[in-house]
Amino acid sequence: MRALSVFFKDIKSGVKKPMTLISFIAVIFVPILYCGMYLSAFWDPYGHLDELPVAVVNQDKGAQYEGKSLHIGSDLVDELKKNEDFKWNFVTEKEAQQGIDENRYYMKITIPENFSSQATTLMNDHPQPADLIYEPNGNYNFVAGQIGNSAVKDLKAKISAKVTEAYTNSLFDKVSEISSGLTEAGNGAGDIHTGAGKLQDGAAKLKENLNKLVSGTSELEAGMVPLANGAGKLQSGASELNKGASSLANGLDQLSAAHKQLQNGIEQAVAGASQLSGGLESSLEGNKKLNQGLHASLEGTTKLQQGLHAAVDGSTKLNQGLQSSADGSAKVAEGAKGVAQGLDQLVKANPALGKDPSVQKLLAASQAVAQGSEQVAAGQKQLAGGSEQLAAGSKQLSDGSDQLAEGNKQLVSGSDALLAGNQKLVEGASKLQAAGPKLTVGMQQFGSKLSEAAAGGHKLASGAQQLSTGTSSLVDGIHKLGGGVSTIASGSVKLDEGAGELKNGMGDLVSGSGKLADKLNEAADKTSDVKGTDERVTMYAQPVEVSENTSKKISNYGTGIAPYFLSISLFVGALLSTIIISMRGTTVEDASGLQRFFSRTFTFLLMSLFQSIVVATLVLVLVGLKVQSLPLFYLFTFATSFAFMMIIQAIVTWLDQPGRFLAVILMVLQLTTSAGTFPLELLPEWMKPINPWLPMSHSVTGFKTVISSGDYSTMWHQFDLLLVYGIVFVLITLAYFLLRTPKSTDMNQEEIVTPLA
Repeated sequence: MRALSVFFKDIKSGVKKPMTLISFIAVIFVPILYCGMYLSAFWDPYGHLDELPVAVVNQDKGAQYEGKSLHIGSDLVDELKKNEDFKWNFVTEKEAQQGIDENRYYMKITIPENFSSQATTLMNDHPQPADLIYEPNGNYNFVAGQIGNSAVKDLKAKISAKVTEAYTNSLFDKVSEISSGLTEAGNGAGDIHTGAGKLQDGAAKLKENLNKLVSGTSELEAGMVPLANGAGKLQSGASELNKGASSLANGLDQLSAAHKQLQNGIEQAVAGASQLSGGLESSLEGNKKLNQGLHASLEGTTKLQQGLHAAVDGSTKLNQGLQSSADGSAKVAEGAKGVAQGLDQLVKANPALGKDPSVQKLLAASQAVAQGSEQVAAGQKQLAGGSEQLAAGSKQLSDGSDQLAEGNKQLVSGSDALLAGNQKLVEGASKLQAAGPKLTVGMQQFGSKLSEAAAGGHKLASGAQQLSTGTSSLVDGIHKLGGGVSTIASGSVKLDEGAGELKNGMGDLVSGSGKLADKLNEAADKTSDVKGTDERVTMYAQPVEVSENTSKKISNYGTGIAPYFLSISLFVGALLSTIIISMRGTTVEDASGLQRFFSRTFTFLLMSLFQSIVVATLVLVLVGLKVQSLPLFYLFTFATSFAFMMIIQAIVTWLDQPGRFLAVILMVLQLTTSAGTFPLELLPEWMKPINPWLPMSHSVTGFKTVISSGDYSTMWHQFDLLLVYGIVFVLITLAYFLLRTPKSTDMNQEEIVTPLA
C-alpha cells in the first residue's frame, strides 16, 4: 500500500497547480487533435468529387456505320452532363490547355475527331479501337490524377457499352439477313436434293449405257481382226492383179508389135506374090508363136478375171464392214458425246462435285473419248467412201477383165483360126493373091482392135497400180482404226468404272444434300428466333453486371484509415506524455526504487487510460466512426495506448532525451511497415520482415477487426500481443528503478510534472 500512497501523493501535488493540470489535460487531448483532424479531413473525400474541376474537349466529327449516323463524342458529352461524379467543364482545346497550365483543372479528357470513325472499324482487316485521350494534371495533385484514372476506366466501360449496343443492333440485323439467307439456302438445298435424285437416275442410266458401250467397243475391237485380215488379203490380191495387168499390158504391146510386123508382111505378101509362100510360112510360124502367146494371155486373163472377181467380193464385203463400222463408230461418238455433255452438266449443276479431282479426270477422259470417237467416226466414214470407190473400181476392173477374157478367147479362137488359115494359105497360096486386098483390110482392122486392146491393157495396169496403192492405204487405215478402237475400248472401260463411282457418289450427294437441306432449314428456324430487342441489345452490350457484396465493405475512406491514425495518435500522445511527466522523480522523500516505479508506472497508466477514453469517445461521437462493438473498441483502444505508453516510458526512463529520439525513429518505422494504408504485400521486401515485430502492426490489425470485420478472435490475439509488449517493457522499467535507484533524493514537485508553458 505504501507504493500506492506515493502515487497518490504525487498526483495530489501535481493537481494543486493549475498550469500542471492544464498541461496534463492538453497532453490527453493531443491524440484527438491529431486523429480527429485527420479523420475529419479525409473522412469522405470521394463524396466531394463533384467539386473537382475536369476539362472535357469534344473534337469528334461523327461517322456513318451500317447506314446510321454515329456521334459517340456528342453522346458521351450528353451522358457527362447528366453525370455528377466530377465538375465537368466542356471547353475548347485552347481553353482546356490554358486551364491545365494555370492549375484550374485537375485533368483533361479529349475526345479526338476520329473517335466515332475508329469505332466503325470493327469489321475491317485491321480494326482500330476508339482512342479517348486522358491527361491528368499530376504536377498539381497526384491523388486527383489517380482518382481520374478510376473515373476514366468507368467512362471507358460506359462508352464501350454504347458502342457495343450499336454493334449489337447491326449484328441482329445481320442475323435476320442470315436467317433469310439460310431459308433460301435450305430451299436451294432441297432443289439440289431433288436434282441430285434425278442426276442419280441419270447416272444409273449412264452406267447402263456405258456397259453397252463397253460391250459394243469390245465387239468392234474383236471385229477389227478379220477386217484387218481381209484387208491384207485384198492388198495381196491387188498386188497380184497389178503384176498380171502389167504382164498383160506388156503382152499386148508385144502382140501389137507382132501384128504390125504381120501386117507389113501381108502387105509385102500382097505386093509380092512371089514372096508369098515364104512369107506365109514365116507368118505361120509367127501365128504359132502368137497362138501360144494368146493362149498364155488367155490363161493370165482367166487368172486376172478370177482375182478381180475375188477382189470385187472382198471390196464389197469390206465396204459392208466399213459401213457397219462407220455406223457403229457414229453411234459410239454420239454416245460418248452424250456422256461428256451429261458429265459437264452434272459438274455445272454441282460445283462442289466439279472440284473433285476424280470427277475432273472423268470429265476430261469423257471429252477426250467423245473427240476421239468423232475422229474415228469421220475416219470410218472416209474409209467407207474409199471402200465404195474401191468396190466400184474393182467392179469396173472385173467387168473389164471379163471383156478382156472374152476378147482373149476371141483372139485365141481367131489365132487358132488364123493358124488354120495360114496353113490353108500355105496350101492355097494361089488364092492369096486374089484375096490379098481383103486380107490387108482385115489385118488393118485387126491391128486397130489390137491397139485398142493394148491401150486397155495399159489402163488396166494403171488401175491395178492404183488399186494396190489404195489397198495399202486401206491396210494402214485399218491398223490405225484398230489402235483407235483399242483406245476407245480402254477408255470406255475406264469411263464405265468412273460412271460406277459417279453413281455411288450421286447416292452420297442425294443423302448429303438431303441432310444439308434439313440442317439449313433447322438453322433458319433457330436464327429466325433471334430478335434484336432492347433487352437483348443491352444484354450483349453489358453481359456482366457486378453485384457488390457489401458485408465487408468499408463505408468511407475515414473508416478505412481510422485504425492507422488511431494508432499514430495514441503513439504520439504517449511520446508527448514523457515531456510533461517526470520519468524518475517523486514528491515523497526517501521513496524506494520500487515505490517510485509504481508511482511513475501508475501515472503513465492513468494517462493512457484518459487518452484512450477521450480518443475513443470523441472519434465515436464527433467524427461519427461506426464500430462492431463499443466495449471491445474501448478495451482495445486502452490496450493499444497501454502498450505504447509502457514502451516509451521504458525507453525514455533508461535513455532520457536520446530515448525520445529513439521513440521517434520507432514511430517512423511503424508508420512505414504497419500496412495501415497500403497492403503489406506492396511494401519493399526489406520492410516486410520488420512488420510482425512492431506493436503498431498489431494495433492496426486489431482496430480493423473491432471497427470493420468483427473478427473478434483476431482482435483478442492482437490484444494479447499488445499486453505482452506492455508487460515486457513494464518489467524493463522496473529493472531500471531496481538497479539504478539513488540513495537519497531532494526532488521537489516541479520535477514531478513539467508544465508545457
